[in-house]
Amino acid sequence: MPHSVVPGSESPPSPAEQSMAEAQTTNTQNGDSQSTDQGNDITMVEPDALPAAAEEEDKQEVKLEDLFADVDSDEEFPSSRVEESKLPSSPVAPSSPAIGGLSLKSSDPELLRMFYQRLFPWRDFFQWLNHSPTPTNDFGHREFAFTMPNDQVWRYQSYLTGDLLRKDVLQYMPTRFDIGPVYSTNPRDRKTLRNSSAFRPVSKELCFDIDLTDYDDVRTCCDKANICGRCWAFITMAIQVVDAALRDDFGFRHVLWVYSGRRGAHAWVCDRKARSLDDQKRRAIVGYLDVVRGGTQAGKRVSARRPLHPHLSRSLDLLAPHFQETVLAKQDPWRTPERAEHLLSLLPDKALNAALRSKWESSPDRPSESKWADIDAVARAGGGGKQLDGRALLEAKQDVVLEYAYPRLDIEVSKKLHHLLKSPFVVHPGTGRVCVPIDTRSPGALERFDPLAVPTVQQLVQEIDAWHDERGGDRDGDGVKEENEERGRRKKSLQDWEKTSLRPHIEYFHSFVLGLMADERAESVTVKRKREDGGGEGMEF
Repeated sequence: MPHSVVPGSESPPSPAEQSMAEAQTTNTQNGDSQSTDQGNDITMVEPDALPAAAEEEDKQEVKLEDLFADVDSDEEFPSSRVEESKLPSSPVAPSSPAIGGLSLKSSDPELLRMFYQRLFPWRDFFQWLNHSPTPTNDFGHREFAFTMPNDQVWRYQSYLTGDLLRKDVLQYMPTRFDIGPVYSTNPRDRKTLRNSSAFRPVSKELCFDIDLTDYDDVRTCCDKANICGRCWAFITMAIQVVDAALRDDFGFRHVLWVYSGRRGAHAWVCDRKARSLDDQKRRAIVGYLDVVRGGTQAGKRVSARRPLHPHLSRSLDLLAPHFQETVLAKQDPWRTPERAEHLLSLLPDKALNAALRSKWESSPDRPSESKWADIDAVARAGGGGKQLDGRALLEAKQDVVLEYAYPRLDIEVSKKLHHLLKSPFVVHPGTGRVCVPIDTRSPGALERFDPLAVPTVQQLVQEIDAWHDERGGDRDGDGVKEENEERGRRKKSLQDWEKTSLRPHIEYFHSFVLGLMADERAESVTVKRKREDGGGEGMEF
Protein backbone atom coordinates (compact mmCIF):
# COMPACT_ATOMS: atom_id res chain seq x y z
CA MET A 1 0.00 0.00 0.00
CA PRO A 2 1.63 3.28 -1.07
CA HIS A 3 0.51 5.24 1.95
CA SER A 4 3.17 4.75 4.58
CA VAL A 5 3.80 5.63 8.18
CA VAL A 6 7.41 6.22 9.12
CA PRO A 7 7.95 5.31 12.78
CA GLY A 8 10.79 7.79 13.09
CA SER A 9 8.57 10.68 12.00
CA GLU A 10 5.95 10.27 14.67
CA SER A 11 7.22 12.49 17.48
CA PRO A 12 8.23 16.08 16.67
CA PRO A 13 9.48 18.23 19.58
CA SER A 14 7.11 19.24 22.33
CA PRO A 15 5.60 22.73 22.04
CA ALA A 16 8.06 24.00 24.65
CA GLU A 17 10.94 22.95 22.38
CA GLN A 18 9.47 24.29 19.16
CA SER A 19 11.27 27.62 19.17
CA MET A 20 14.62 25.81 19.46
CA ALA A 21 13.58 23.30 16.81
CA GLU A 22 12.58 26.04 14.37
CA ALA A 23 16.14 27.34 14.27
CA GLN A 24 17.36 23.92 13.22
CA THR A 25 14.66 23.35 10.59
CA THR A 26 14.54 26.78 8.95
CA ASN A 27 16.19 25.52 5.77
CA THR A 28 14.06 22.43 5.37
CA GLN A 29 11.53 22.05 2.60
CA ASN A 30 8.21 21.71 4.42
CA GLY A 31 9.22 18.54 6.20
CA ASP A 32 10.66 16.69 3.18
CA SER A 33 14.17 16.77 4.57
CA GLN A 34 14.47 17.27 8.31
CA SER A 35 17.61 17.67 10.38
CA THR A 36 17.86 14.08 11.65
CA ASP A 37 19.18 10.77 10.38
CA GLN A 38 15.67 9.38 9.93
CA GLY A 39 14.65 10.71 6.52
CA ASN A 40 11.33 12.54 6.73
CA ASP A 41 11.59 12.94 10.48
CA ILE A 42 10.72 16.06 12.37
CA THR A 43 11.57 14.68 15.78
CA MET A 44 14.41 16.16 17.77
CA VAL A 45 14.67 13.07 20.01
CA GLU A 46 17.71 10.86 19.42
CA PRO A 47 16.82 7.25 18.47
CA ASP A 48 19.11 5.87 21.19
CA ALA A 49 17.04 7.64 23.81
CA LEU A 50 13.83 5.87 22.86
CA PRO A 51 12.66 3.09 25.20
CA ALA A 52 12.58 -0.29 23.47
CA ALA A 53 9.02 -0.88 24.59
CA ALA A 54 7.90 2.36 23.00
CA GLU A 55 9.58 1.51 19.70
CA GLU A 56 7.93 -1.91 19.70
CA GLU A 57 4.60 -0.21 20.33
CA ASP A 58 5.17 2.02 17.29
CA LYS A 59 5.82 -0.97 15.06
CA GLN A 60 2.54 -2.49 16.12
CA GLU A 61 0.61 0.69 15.36
CA VAL A 62 1.69 1.48 11.84
CA LYS A 63 -0.95 -0.59 10.04
CA LEU A 64 -2.91 1.87 7.95
CA GLU A 65 -6.27 0.25 8.57
CA ASP A 66 -5.67 0.58 12.33
CA LEU A 67 -4.82 4.27 12.11
CA PHE A 68 -7.25 5.98 9.79
CA ALA A 69 -10.96 5.48 9.87
CA ASP A 70 -11.71 6.59 6.34
CA VAL A 71 -8.63 5.92 4.24
CA ASP A 72 -10.09 3.04 2.29
CA SER A 73 -13.53 4.57 2.09
CA ASP A 74 -12.33 7.83 0.60
CA GLU A 75 -9.73 6.48 -1.82
CA GLU A 76 -7.68 9.58 -1.23
CA PHE A 77 -4.30 8.03 -1.70
CA PRO A 78 -2.65 7.18 -5.03
CA SER A 79 -2.81 3.70 -6.46
CA SER A 80 -0.98 1.89 -9.20
CA ARG A 81 -4.20 0.55 -10.70
CA VAL A 82 -5.97 2.39 -13.49
CA GLU A 83 -8.99 4.18 -12.11
CA GLU A 84 -12.24 3.22 -13.78
CA SER A 85 -14.05 5.89 -15.73
CA LYS A 86 -16.39 7.91 -13.56
CA LEU A 87 -20.05 8.40 -14.19
CA PRO A 88 -21.19 11.86 -15.26
CA SER A 89 -22.68 12.31 -11.80
CA SER A 90 -19.32 12.04 -10.07
CA PRO A 91 -18.18 15.04 -8.03
CA VAL A 92 -15.48 16.52 -10.23
CA ALA A 93 -13.61 19.56 -9.03
CA PRO A 94 -14.01 22.61 -11.26
CA SER A 95 -11.18 24.01 -13.30
CA SER A 96 -8.45 25.42 -11.10
CA PRO A 97 -8.06 29.15 -10.68
CA ALA A 98 -5.00 30.94 -11.92
CA ILE A 99 -2.93 32.50 -9.16
CA GLY A 100 0.07 34.44 -10.23
CA GLY A 101 -0.38 33.12 -13.75
CA LEU A 102 -0.42 29.47 -12.58
CA SER A 103 -3.35 27.05 -12.68
CA LEU A 104 -3.45 25.22 -9.34
CA LYS A 105 -4.82 21.84 -8.31
CA SER A 106 -6.72 21.45 -5.06
CA SER A 107 -3.68 19.81 -3.42
CA ASP A 108 -1.30 22.58 -4.47
CA PRO A 109 0.54 23.90 -1.38
CA GLU A 110 0.05 27.52 -2.42
CA LEU A 111 -3.70 27.07 -2.72
CA LEU A 112 -3.95 25.12 0.54
CA ARG A 113 -1.89 27.75 2.34
CA MET A 114 -4.34 30.43 1.23
CA PHE A 115 -7.22 28.32 2.53
CA TYR A 116 -5.73 27.47 5.93
CA GLN A 117 -4.44 30.98 6.44
CA ARG A 118 -7.56 32.89 5.47
CA LEU A 119 -10.60 30.60 5.62
CA PHE A 120 -10.15 27.75 8.11
CA PRO A 121 -12.07 28.50 11.39
CA TRP A 122 -9.13 28.02 13.74
CA ARG A 123 -10.65 29.70 16.79
CA ASP A 124 -13.86 27.64 16.72
CA PHE A 125 -11.85 24.52 15.91
CA PHE A 126 -9.66 25.02 18.99
CA GLN A 127 -12.64 25.63 21.28
CA TRP A 128 -14.48 22.63 19.82
CA LEU A 129 -11.72 20.22 20.88
CA ASN A 130 -10.57 22.17 23.95
CA HIS A 131 -14.04 22.68 25.48
CA SER A 132 -12.88 25.98 26.94
CA PRO A 133 -11.58 29.34 25.71
CA THR A 134 -8.34 28.78 27.65
CA PRO A 135 -5.96 25.86 26.92
CA THR A 136 -6.63 22.54 28.62
CA ASN A 137 -5.31 19.01 28.27
CA ASP A 138 -8.34 18.20 26.12
CA PHE A 139 -6.46 19.99 23.34
CA GLY A 140 -2.87 19.88 24.59
CA HIS A 141 -2.84 16.07 24.93
CA ARG A 142 -4.78 15.50 21.72
CA GLU A 143 -3.13 13.62 18.86
CA PHE A 144 -3.11 15.09 15.37
CA ALA A 145 -1.77 13.20 12.36
CA PHE A 146 -0.46 14.96 9.24
CA THR A 147 -0.61 13.30 5.83
CA MET A 148 2.19 14.79 3.78
CA PRO A 149 2.36 15.25 -0.02
CA ASN A 150 4.75 12.29 -0.24
CA ASP A 151 2.07 10.10 1.45
CA GLN A 152 3.96 9.74 4.71
CA VAL A 153 2.01 10.16 7.92
CA TRP A 154 3.35 12.13 10.86
CA ARG A 155 1.60 10.82 13.93
CA TYR A 156 1.42 12.02 17.53
CA GLN A 157 1.56 15.73 16.75
CA SER A 158 0.25 17.75 19.70
CA TYR A 159 -0.14 21.45 20.46
CA LEU A 160 -0.89 23.60 23.47
CA THR A 161 -3.03 25.98 21.45
CA GLY A 162 -4.81 26.19 18.13
CA ASP A 163 -2.36 28.89 17.02
CA LEU A 164 0.55 26.45 17.30
CA LEU A 165 -1.35 23.87 15.26
CA ARG A 166 -2.15 26.52 12.65
CA LYS A 167 1.53 27.49 12.52
CA ASP A 168 2.65 23.92 11.78
CA VAL A 169 -0.08 23.38 9.19
CA LEU A 170 1.02 26.51 7.35
CA GLN A 171 4.67 25.52 7.63
CA TYR A 172 4.46 21.88 6.53
CA MET A 173 1.33 22.03 4.35
CA PRO A 174 -0.09 18.51 4.90
CA THR A 175 -2.60 17.39 2.29
CA ARG A 176 -4.95 16.65 5.21
CA PHE A 177 -4.83 16.17 8.96
CA ASP A 178 -6.69 13.74 11.17
CA ILE A 179 -7.83 13.93 14.78
CA GLY A 180 -7.08 11.24 17.33
CA PRO A 181 -7.80 10.75 21.02
CA VAL A 182 -6.74 12.71 24.08
CA TYR A 183 -3.91 10.80 25.77
CA SER A 184 -2.89 10.47 29.39
CA THR A 185 0.17 12.58 28.64
CA ASN A 186 1.47 14.77 25.86
CA PRO A 187 1.79 12.53 22.78
CA ARG A 188 5.09 14.16 21.86
CA ASP A 189 6.58 13.01 25.15
CA ARG A 190 5.43 9.39 25.01
CA LYS A 191 8.86 7.94 24.16
CA THR A 192 10.44 9.57 27.19
CA LEU A 193 8.22 7.56 29.54
CA ARG A 194 9.92 4.68 31.29
CA ASN A 195 6.65 2.79 31.52
CA SER A 196 5.11 2.68 28.03
CA SER A 197 1.76 1.56 29.46
CA ALA A 198 1.44 4.98 31.08
CA PHE A 199 0.74 6.38 27.63
CA ARG A 200 -2.84 5.49 26.78
CA PRO A 201 -5.90 7.12 25.20
CA VAL A 202 -8.31 8.46 27.80
CA SER A 203 -11.04 10.20 25.82
CA LYS A 204 -12.29 10.89 22.34
CA GLU A 205 -15.54 11.80 20.62
CA LEU A 206 -17.72 8.85 19.70
CA CYS A 207 -17.44 8.77 15.91
CA PHE A 208 -19.38 7.14 13.10
CA ASP A 209 -18.54 6.78 9.42
CA ILE A 210 -21.13 6.19 6.68
CA ASP A 211 -19.90 5.70 3.13
CA LEU A 212 -21.87 5.21 -0.08
CA THR A 213 -19.48 2.47 -1.19
CA ASP A 214 -21.23 0.21 1.31
CA TYR A 215 -24.47 0.75 -0.62
CA ASP A 216 -23.12 -0.46 -3.97
CA ASP A 217 -25.31 -3.57 -3.89
CA VAL A 218 -28.49 -1.49 -3.56
CA ARG A 219 -27.78 1.76 -5.42
CA THR A 220 -28.08 1.57 -9.20
CA CYS A 221 -27.19 5.11 -10.26
CA CYS A 222 -23.52 5.13 -9.25
CA ASP A 223 -20.83 2.95 -7.75
CA LYS A 224 -17.45 3.22 -6.04
CA ALA A 225 -16.32 6.85 -5.73
CA ASN A 226 -19.14 8.21 -7.87
CA ILE A 227 -22.15 9.92 -6.31
CA CYS A 228 -25.18 11.89 -7.38
CA GLY A 229 -28.21 13.44 -5.74
CA ARG A 230 -30.21 10.23 -6.05
CA CYS A 231 -27.82 8.03 -4.10
CA TRP A 232 -26.90 10.78 -1.61
CA ALA A 233 -30.43 10.22 -0.28
CA PHE A 234 -29.05 7.04 1.36
CA ILE A 235 -26.76 9.24 3.46
CA THR A 236 -29.68 11.52 4.33
CA MET A 237 -31.68 8.51 5.52
CA ALA A 238 -28.73 7.19 7.52
CA ILE A 239 -28.15 10.51 9.27
CA GLN A 240 -31.81 10.76 10.27
CA VAL A 241 -31.88 7.25 11.75
CA VAL A 242 -28.54 7.38 13.58
CA ASP A 243 -29.07 10.92 14.83
CA ALA A 244 -32.48 10.01 16.26
CA ALA A 245 -31.02 7.00 18.07
CA LEU A 246 -28.09 8.94 19.51
CA ARG A 247 -30.35 11.69 20.83
CA ASP A 248 -33.49 9.81 21.84
CA ASP A 249 -32.06 6.50 23.01
CA PHE A 250 -28.71 7.56 24.48
CA GLY A 251 -29.45 11.15 25.44
CA PHE A 252 -26.59 12.74 23.54
CA ARG A 253 -27.08 16.42 22.70
CA HIS A 254 -24.03 17.52 20.71
CA VAL A 255 -23.82 15.48 17.53
CA LEU A 256 -21.84 17.09 14.70
CA TRP A 257 -22.33 15.62 11.22
CA VAL A 258 -19.62 16.40 8.66
CA TYR A 259 -19.45 15.78 4.92
CA SER A 260 -16.38 13.63 4.17
CA GLY A 261 -15.53 15.58 1.03
CA ARG A 262 -16.38 12.84 -1.46
CA ARG A 263 -19.13 10.32 -0.81
CA GLY A 264 -19.89 9.96 2.86
CA ALA A 265 -20.52 11.56 6.22
CA HIS A 266 -18.92 11.40 9.66
CA ALA A 267 -20.59 11.90 13.03
CA TRP A 268 -18.76 13.37 16.01
CA VAL A 269 -20.66 12.84 19.28
CA CYS A 270 -19.07 15.49 21.48
CA ASP A 271 -20.90 15.20 24.81
CA ARG A 272 -18.60 14.69 27.78
CA LYS A 273 -20.20 11.35 28.62
CA ALA A 274 -19.62 10.21 25.03
CA ARG A 275 -15.97 11.27 25.05
CA SER A 276 -15.31 9.33 28.26
CA LEU A 277 -16.70 6.01 26.97
CA ASP A 278 -14.27 3.10 27.06
CA ASP A 279 -13.90 0.65 24.18
CA GLN A 280 -16.37 -1.84 25.64
CA LYS A 281 -19.16 0.74 25.85
CA ARG A 282 -18.37 2.01 22.36
CA ARG A 283 -18.70 -1.52 21.00
CA ALA A 284 -22.03 -1.88 22.80
CA ILE A 285 -23.41 1.28 21.17
CA VAL A 286 -22.18 0.17 17.75
CA GLY A 287 -23.79 -3.23 18.25
CA TYR A 288 -27.05 -1.50 19.08
CA LEU A 289 -26.97 0.43 15.79
CA ASP A 290 -25.44 -2.26 13.56
CA VAL A 291 -28.35 -3.98 11.78
CA VAL A 292 -27.25 -4.61 8.17
CA ARG A 293 -24.51 -7.22 8.38
CA GLY A 294 -22.48 -9.41 6.07
CA GLY A 295 -20.92 -8.75 2.68
CA THR A 296 -22.74 -7.89 -0.52
CA GLN A 297 -22.90 -11.57 -1.48
CA ALA A 298 -24.07 -12.79 1.92
CA GLY A 299 -27.72 -13.33 1.02
CA LYS A 300 -30.12 -12.03 3.63
CA ARG A 301 -28.37 -9.32 5.60
CA VAL A 302 -31.06 -8.40 8.14
CA SER A 303 -32.70 -10.78 10.60
CA ALA A 304 -34.42 -8.61 13.17
CA ARG A 305 -35.88 -10.24 16.25
CA ARG A 306 -39.57 -9.93 16.99
CA PRO A 307 -41.22 -8.10 18.53
CA LEU A 308 -39.20 -5.28 16.98
CA HIS A 309 -37.09 -3.16 19.26
CA PRO A 310 -38.49 0.40 19.58
CA HIS A 311 -35.40 1.70 17.80
CA LEU A 312 -36.17 -0.44 14.75
CA SER A 313 -39.85 0.46 14.83
CA ARG A 314 -38.93 4.15 14.86
CA SER A 315 -36.39 3.57 12.09
CA LEU A 316 -39.01 1.90 9.89
CA ASP A 317 -41.30 4.90 10.40
CA LEU A 318 -38.49 7.27 9.41
CA LEU A 319 -37.48 5.16 6.43
CA ALA A 320 -40.93 4.42 5.01
CA PRO A 321 -41.31 7.54 2.85
CA HIS A 322 -37.67 7.39 1.75
CA PHE A 323 -37.99 3.74 0.83
CA GLN A 324 -40.89 4.48 -1.48
CA GLU A 325 -39.40 7.60 -3.04
CA THR A 326 -35.68 6.90 -3.04
CA VAL A 327 -35.25 3.14 -3.12
CA LEU A 328 -38.23 2.05 -5.22
CA ALA A 329 -38.84 5.04 -7.49
CA LYS A 330 -35.35 6.46 -8.02
CA GLN A 331 -33.06 3.47 -7.59
CA ASP A 332 -35.40 0.82 -9.06
CA PRO A 333 -33.30 -1.93 -7.44
CA TRP A 334 -35.20 -4.96 -8.80
CA ARG A 335 -35.54 -3.96 -12.45
CA THR A 336 -33.32 -6.79 -13.75
CA PRO A 337 -34.22 -10.48 -13.31
CA GLU A 338 -31.06 -11.09 -11.29
CA ARG A 339 -31.88 -8.35 -8.77
CA ALA A 340 -35.53 -9.40 -8.65
CA GLU A 341 -34.42 -12.91 -7.80
CA HIS A 342 -32.57 -11.53 -4.77
CA LEU A 343 -35.82 -9.94 -3.58
CA LEU A 344 -37.60 -13.28 -3.89
CA SER A 345 -34.86 -14.94 -1.85
CA LEU A 346 -35.76 -12.62 1.04
CA LEU A 347 -39.43 -13.69 1.09
CA PRO A 348 -40.47 -16.70 3.22
CA ASP A 349 -43.03 -18.52 1.01
CA LYS A 350 -41.91 -20.66 -1.95
CA ALA A 351 -45.36 -20.80 -3.55
CA LEU A 352 -45.64 -17.01 -3.42
CA ASN A 353 -42.16 -16.68 -4.88
CA ALA A 354 -43.06 -18.95 -7.79
CA ALA A 355 -46.21 -16.95 -8.55
CA LEU A 356 -44.31 -13.66 -8.42
CA ARG A 357 -41.49 -15.01 -10.59
CA SER A 358 -43.99 -16.11 -13.23
CA LYS A 359 -45.70 -12.72 -13.18
CA TRP A 360 -42.44 -10.80 -13.51
CA GLU A 361 -41.07 -13.01 -16.26
CA SER A 362 -44.13 -12.13 -18.32
CA SER A 363 -43.35 -8.41 -17.80
CA PRO A 364 -39.56 -8.15 -17.94
CA ASP A 365 -39.49 -4.34 -17.70
CA ARG A 366 -41.81 -4.11 -14.71
CA PRO A 367 -40.50 -1.37 -12.35
CA SER A 368 -39.58 -2.05 -8.75
CA GLU A 369 -42.51 -0.03 -7.40
CA SER A 370 -44.90 -2.39 -9.15
CA LYS A 371 -42.98 -5.49 -8.08
CA TRP A 372 -43.13 -4.37 -4.46
CA ALA A 373 -46.89 -3.84 -4.73
CA ASP A 374 -47.23 -7.24 -6.43
CA ILE A 375 -46.13 -9.02 -3.27
CA ASP A 376 -49.26 -8.08 -1.34
CA ALA A 377 -51.53 -8.25 -4.39
CA VAL A 378 -50.48 -11.80 -5.30
CA ALA A 379 -50.64 -12.88 -1.66
CA ARG A 380 -54.21 -11.57 -1.31
CA ALA A 381 -55.18 -13.31 -4.54
CA GLY A 382 -54.10 -16.65 -3.09
CA GLY A 383 -50.82 -16.88 -4.94
CA GLY A 384 -49.11 -18.10 -1.81
CA GLY A 385 -51.53 -20.94 -1.21
CA LYS A 386 -53.45 -21.72 1.94
CA GLN A 387 -50.29 -22.16 3.98
CA LEU A 388 -49.12 -18.56 3.50
CA ASP A 389 -48.16 -16.99 6.83
CA GLY A 390 -49.21 -13.36 6.65
CA ARG A 391 -47.23 -12.33 9.72
CA ALA A 392 -44.05 -13.96 8.40
CA LEU A 393 -44.53 -12.13 5.09
CA LEU A 394 -44.97 -8.78 6.86
CA GLU A 395 -41.83 -9.36 8.91
CA ALA A 396 -39.89 -10.33 5.79
CA LYS A 397 -40.97 -7.13 4.07
CA GLN A 398 -39.85 -5.09 7.08
CA ASP A 399 -36.45 -6.79 6.89
CA VAL A 400 -36.27 -5.90 3.18
CA VAL A 401 -36.88 -2.23 3.98
CA LEU A 402 -34.13 -2.34 6.59
CA GLU A 403 -31.71 -4.09 4.26
CA TYR A 404 -32.19 -1.54 1.50
CA ALA A 405 -32.56 1.66 3.52
CA TYR A 406 -31.12 1.27 7.04
CA PRO A 407 -27.72 2.90 7.76
CA ARG A 408 -24.64 0.90 6.88
CA LEU A 409 -21.89 1.76 9.34
CA ASP A 410 -18.15 1.23 9.19
CA ILE A 411 -18.24 -0.19 12.69
CA GLU A 412 -14.45 -0.30 13.17
CA VAL A 413 -14.40 3.51 13.24
CA SER A 414 -16.60 3.61 16.32
CA LYS A 415 -15.36 0.69 18.39
CA LYS A 416 -12.03 1.95 19.72
CA LEU A 417 -10.62 5.13 21.18
CA HIS A 418 -7.39 5.12 19.18
CA HIS A 419 -8.91 5.55 15.71
CA LEU A 420 -8.08 8.68 13.75
CA LEU A 421 -10.70 10.52 11.74
CA LYS A 422 -10.33 13.28 9.17
CA SER A 423 -10.82 16.75 10.62
CA PRO A 424 -13.79 18.91 9.71
CA PHE A 425 -13.02 21.75 7.28
CA VAL A 426 -9.97 20.11 5.70
CA VAL A 427 -9.82 20.01 1.91
CA HIS A 428 -10.40 16.64 0.27
CA PRO A 429 -7.34 16.14 -1.97
CA GLY A 430 -9.29 14.23 -4.61
CA THR A 431 -12.31 16.49 -5.13
CA GLY A 432 -11.03 19.76 -3.69
CA ARG A 433 -14.23 20.05 -1.64
CA VAL A 434 -14.17 21.26 1.94
CA CYS A 435 -15.34 18.82 4.61
CA VAL A 436 -18.12 21.05 5.87
CA PRO A 437 -20.54 20.39 8.74
CA ILE A 438 -24.06 19.34 7.75
CA ASP A 439 -26.89 21.24 9.39
CA THR A 440 -29.22 18.64 10.94
CA ARG A 441 -31.12 20.96 13.26
CA SER A 442 -32.74 23.55 10.99
CA PRO A 443 -36.01 22.26 9.46
CA GLY A 444 -35.39 20.83 6.00
CA ALA A 445 -31.66 21.67 5.98
CA LEU A 446 -30.53 18.04 5.94
CA GLU A 447 -32.78 17.20 2.98
CA ARG A 448 -31.53 20.27 1.12
CA PHE A 449 -27.83 19.48 1.62
CA ASP A 450 -26.19 18.83 -1.75
CA PRO A 451 -22.66 17.36 -1.66
CA LEU A 452 -22.06 18.41 -5.25
CA ALA A 453 -22.73 22.04 -4.29
CA VAL A 454 -20.19 22.06 -1.44
CA PRO A 455 -17.54 24.66 -2.28
CA THR A 456 -14.12 23.61 -3.50
CA VAL A 457 -10.98 25.37 -2.41
CA GLN A 458 -10.57 26.73 -5.95
CA GLN A 459 -14.10 28.09 -5.91
CA LEU A 460 -13.54 29.82 -2.58
CA VAL A 461 -10.48 31.63 -3.86
CA GLN A 462 -12.45 32.76 -6.89
CA GLU A 463 -15.26 34.01 -4.64
CA ILE A 464 -12.86 36.13 -2.63
CA ASP A 465 -11.40 37.58 -5.82
CA ALA A 466 -14.89 38.31 -7.14
CA TRP A 467 -15.81 40.02 -3.87
CA HIS A 468 -12.80 42.30 -4.10
CA ASP A 469 -13.50 43.01 -7.77
CA GLU A 470 -17.04 44.04 -6.86
CA ARG A 471 -15.78 46.36 -4.14
CA GLY A 472 -13.20 47.82 -6.49
CA GLY A 473 -15.97 48.46 -9.01
CA ASP A 474 -17.83 50.85 -6.72
CA ARG A 475 -18.14 54.27 -8.28
CA ASP A 476 -18.94 57.57 -6.68
CA GLY A 477 -21.43 59.69 -8.51
CA ASP A 478 -25.03 60.75 -8.73
CA GLY A 479 -25.05 61.54 -5.01
CA VAL A 480 -24.12 58.03 -3.81
CA LYS A 481 -20.63 58.77 -2.48
CA GLU A 482 -21.57 58.46 1.19
CA GLU A 483 -23.51 55.24 0.58
CA ASN A 484 -20.53 53.67 -1.18
CA GLU A 485 -18.17 54.72 1.61
CA GLU A 486 -20.43 53.15 4.25
CA ARG A 487 -20.69 49.95 2.23
CA GLY A 488 -16.92 49.92 1.88
CA ARG A 489 -16.48 50.21 5.66
CA ARG A 490 -18.88 47.29 6.22
CA LYS A 491 -17.05 45.15 3.70
CA LYS A 492 -13.66 45.90 5.21
CA SER A 493 -14.89 44.62 8.58
CA LEU A 494 -15.77 41.21 7.14
CA GLN A 495 -13.44 38.26 7.52
CA ASP A 496 -12.48 36.42 4.36
CA TRP A 497 -14.70 33.40 5.08
CA GLU A 498 -17.70 35.72 5.34
CA LYS A 499 -17.16 36.69 1.71
CA THR A 500 -17.58 33.12 0.46
CA SER A 501 -20.10 30.28 0.27
CA LEU A 502 -18.29 28.74 3.26
CA ARG A 503 -20.03 31.27 5.51
CA PRO A 504 -23.21 29.31 6.45
CA HIS A 505 -21.13 26.22 7.29
CA ILE A 506 -18.76 28.13 9.58
CA GLU A 507 -21.67 29.94 11.23
CA TYR A 508 -23.38 26.60 11.92
CA PHE A 509 -20.14 25.21 13.37
CA HIS A 510 -19.74 28.32 15.53
CA SER A 511 -23.23 27.91 17.00
CA PHE A 512 -22.54 24.21 17.61
CA VAL A 513 -19.33 25.01 19.50
CA LEU A 514 -21.07 27.66 21.61
CA GLY A 515 -23.75 25.17 22.64
CA LEU A 516 -21.15 22.54 23.50
CA MET A 517 -19.08 24.93 25.61
CA ALA A 518 -22.17 26.17 27.46
CA ASP A 519 -23.00 22.61 28.49
CA GLU A 520 -19.37 21.97 29.44
CA ARG A 521 -19.43 24.95 31.80
CA ALA A 522 -22.72 23.83 33.31
CA GLU A 523 -21.46 20.27 33.82
CA SER A 524 -18.23 21.53 35.38
CA VAL A 525 -20.20 23.55 37.91
CA THR A 526 -22.38 20.53 38.71
CA VAL A 527 -19.37 18.25 39.16
CA LYS A 528 -17.65 20.80 41.40
CA ARG A 529 -20.72 21.11 43.61
CA LYS A 530 -21.05 17.34 43.93
CA ARG A 531 -17.41 17.07 44.92
CA GLU A 532 -17.84 19.77 47.53
CA ASP A 533 -20.89 17.93 48.86
CA GLY A 534 -18.96 14.64 48.93
CA GLY A 535 -21.13 13.05 46.29
CA GLY A 536 -18.47 12.22 43.71
CA GLU A 537 -18.52 13.24 40.10
CA GLY A 538 -21.74 11.48 39.16
CA MET A 539 -20.60 11.00 35.58
CA GLU A 540 -21.56 7.35 35.22
CA PHE A 541 -22.75 6.47 31.71
